[in-house]
Amino acid sequence: MTSDGARTGLIGRRQECLVLDDLLAQARAGRSGVLVVRGEAGIGKSELLRHLLDRAAGCRVVRAAGVQSEMELSYAGLHQLCAPLLSHLDDLPEPQRNALRTAFGMQVGDAPDRFLVSLATLSLLAGAAGDEPLLCLVDDAQWLDRVSAQTLEFVARRLLAESVLLVLAVRDSGSREILTDLPELPVRGLNERESRELLDSVVTGPLDQRVRDRIVAETRGNPLALLELPRSLTAVEMAGGFGGHETRPLSSQIEAGFLRRIRSLPAETRQLLLIAAVEPVGDVALLRHAAERLGISVDTAVTHAEASGLMTLGTWVRFRHPLVRSAVYRAVGFEERRRVHRALAESIDAGLHPERRVWHLASATVGPDEAVAAELVGSAGRAHARGGIAAAAAFLHRATELTADPVRRGARALAAARAEYQAGAFDAARELVDAAELSHLDEVGAGQATLLRGQIMSAAKSASAGLPLLLEAAKRLQPYDSALAGQTYRDAIYAALTAGRLATGGVRDVAEAVLSGPGPVDTASRESLLLRGLALVVTEDYTVGAPLLLKAVTAFRTEGLSREDGLGWLPLVCRMAHSTWDFDAWSELSARLVDLARDNGALAVLPSALLLRLSNRVFAGDLRGAASLAVEANAIGEATGSSFFAHYGALVVEPFKGRESTTRQAIEAVTQDHMLQGEGKVTTATQWAAAVLHNGLGRYEEAYAAAERGSENPQELGLSLQSRVELVEAAVRLGRTARATEAARAIEEMAQVSGTAWALGISAATRALVSDGQLADSLHRQAIEQLDTTGARMDSARARLRYGEWLRLEQRRAEARAQLNAAHEMLSEAGAEAFAERARRELQAAGVKLRKRASAAPAVLTAKETEIARLAQGGFTNPEIAARLFLSPHTVEWHLRKVFAKLGISSRREIGSMQLEGVVNTS
Repeated sequence: MTSDGARTGLIGRRQECLVLDDLLAQARAGRSGVLVVRGEAGIGKSELLRHLLDRAAGCRVVRAAGVQSEMELSYAGLHQLCAPLLSHLDDLPEPQRNALRTAFGMQVGDAPDRFLVSLATLSLLAGAAGDEPLLCLVDDAQWLDRVSAQTLEFVARRLLAESVLLVLAVRDSGSREILTDLPELPVRGLNERESRELLDSVVTGPLDQRVRDRIVAETRGNPLALLELPRSLTAVEMAGGFGGHETRPLSSQIEAGFLRRIRSLPAETRQLLLIAAVEPVGDVALLRHAAERLGISVDTAVTHAEASGLMTLGTWVRFRHPLVRSAVYRAVGFEERRRVHRALAESIDAGLHPERRVWHLASATVGPDEAVAAELVGSAGRAHARGGIAAAAAFLHRATELTADPVRRGARALAAARAEYQAGAFDAARELVDAAELSHLDEVGAGQATLLRGQIMSAAKSASAGLPLLLEAAKRLQPYDSALAGQTYRDAIYAALTAGRLATGGVRDVAEAVLSGPGPVDTASRESLLLRGLALVVTEDYTVGAPLLLKAVTAFRTEGLSREDGLGWLPLVCRMAHSTWDFDAWSELSARLVDLARDNGALAVLPSALLLRLSNRVFAGDLRGAASLAVEANAIGEATGSSFFAHYGALVVEPFKGRESTTRQAIEAVTQDHMLQGEGKVTTATQWAAAVLHNGLGRYEEAYAAAERGSENPQELGLSLQSRVELVEAAVRLGRTARATEAARAIEEMAQVSGTAWALGISAATRALVSDGQLADSLHRQAIEQLDTTGARMDSARARLRYGEWLRLEQRRAEARAQLNAAHEMLSEAGAEAFAERARRELQAAGVKLRKRASAAPAVLTAKETEIARLAQGGFTNPEIAARLFLSPHTVEWHLRKVFAKLGISSRREIGSMQLEGVVNTS
């Protein structure tokens, strides 16, 4: 694209170059930048990357290029980019360092979480940009392996203040599956004048004006086409315009031109090009070894290849353009390609690169071959251990194709399907499950296939969609694998509780299955107690099943837990602790679950753990702590592409603050979330939130209607039971005594079974509302005494508020003032603004001249700034804050500088004495 072959300037790319130059200047000034350079094949994306490279003096540069044949090798592209920076690995926090080392095959360990690898990559790039800006250039990013592309997309969304410039060139094929919603630079064709200028720079002989016009018109300003298509014309065609008109797509015409040039080369040169085309690493030594095995005169073939301009050999093998690679592959037949794959397999050191070797060996294999299939299975295991799930799936898929024995083929197809499911390739996973079921599967294999179908449906559609299959799988597995059956029942019942009220089936079907037969696990185990207790609550009554649940919760609380059991069982245990009113167990176990998920980088579990902990903190009266957890959950949601976590966090926190607009936004967002369509639990959660909001605001008719809907399915437990408490309060205010008494009686029955201070306190509080005289007074006092012994400060404060309201109506104004003052102080401290305002109004009515609190000034800190400041208050270092919020330490430092400026302070030490206020962003 230069006028004279030298890089004196790109024709027609002045604006694009200015954009790139500005980003480079910004990186030199300490600000990060991200850009996706998008355009069709041959449009000049690679030339723009070279433009940046030419101007990168004083910058550290790392490069990578996606290769189509390498798309199944997980982390291949990321390793290519990060390899020059691995000397900085020791500077990373240990969990991040271990995750990246394992992903790159530098050490053996448990498969690292993909998002922990992403965070480690962010930290590595940020750390490498220490004394000089870091320029990261990725060409042909559309051919990156899936997990590398996802990792770089994660990094791109979090670069801010690290002096890192990340530029990715992507071929625009119409599909936008990767690197979406990032800053883009669309690269379009040259205009007619620029096209003619570029064409003239490469045409040395006479060119008929009509031919010139046709080339300019047909190439539509594509620079590579303008440079390459004239090569395919004969002198007669160029001078006289004699020849046919092309109707093929432009990329096909360019590739066809490359193909003609390839076929004109000597046979050995074509073979050399083919070796380079099928081995994507670009290793010159490997190329020579494989060529020598095929009897090629390497130096002669290299000379011809470089003279053709199609390939250059330097430190690495480089093609003129990616279309050359595909043209080379098309220029030869299957047998020739098979011979080259075989030569490469024999040339690769199996000890250093076992996966690459076996991949070439499998590509050279025709028909079933158990030895090769077994090697592929071994490679799949190694890839999976590094977190390369997509690579493991590819190895297992090919192993299935090469397996003759139907029993082995079915097992391998099932393993491949499981890997595809874990990689998020749900359609491929379904097809492999179909293939597995067509092979010979034993009863356990058939049950596992059904289980996998259920997991795929749950992930791809909804919990309710996968529930029938999970239940069927548990029943099939129960006689053969009690541990797996127990885990499947656990997942099925958790899915059923999440799905909530379904038109047919649901949690009752799972519960009945758990109770039928000999039971999924040892009936004396805590796991069995938990499942059977929950099943009895659903099928019989709360009073029948709750005692078993309480025993199970206590066992999980007091007995040791392995990592696997903790991550697998504690989410359900926490929900049952809440539902049996064991506040202390709920607090302890939810904190333990969050710590376990954080420490192990279990980001599949951590969002749910944070939300369970967040709900606990709300009832503990710690709305600021709950908001902090919501920010962290939202950070993970942003990393995983889910907005649910932010919406659900707001759904639980905002009602107690009495903020109607933000609560309604959260309700609307959760209700309209397409991933939650058909989930009955959405109705329960949103109606409970509305009931709390309106009780706080004193709008009891609306609170009553919402609480009725929120409590109409008590089998869901949790917030359905909490909705009954809101129902009693609203019904009493509206004079609907019979309905209030009925709900209070149901709460009392639960409390008598539970026997915890939280349950007994809530029961006394609701019974007091439907009682009169001395009994009401006694029950109000009992409620406060019981609740004060728990950590449920929100309920304790609200009990004081209700007692104060009752005392005022009883004309016991002095006593009322004491209770209302305490309630006002506790609710104000918690941030429960609407309930605190209710207490203020009651104090006024009781004769206390308490000034209405001035509305808080608009928060000066954003939600993220507030959370970073809180963590700094708690003594967390910048790297520790960065790890928790999926940021780089440089970005944390940048946010802290903004916090210092806004608060008028100059050091971390001064944050300790500040009262921080922030707003959780629910938009």
